Amino acid sequence: MTQFRFHIERAIEVHGSQVKLAQAVGCSQQYISWLLSDAKQISVEKAVDFERATGGKVSRHDLRPDFFGSAPAERASA
Repeated sequence: MTQFRFHIERAIEVHGSQVKLAQAVGCSQQYISWLLSDAKQISVEKAVDFERATGGKVSRHDLRPDFFGSAPAERASA
């Protein structure tokens, strides 16, 4: 399993289903399913949406470290 997929699955666990996560993020359930099966990366904007929807349990840094860099030290050590 890739790190990306791991973080998407964590986000699903936070909400309990793909449908509930999609509603919280503002996308379709099909988009969530696509992220699990084919996607390697999401947009910067969606990474922020996922962070908000999960209350930071899945951060923008987790989903787009190429853009946002590594997680801040206080979060990484938690």
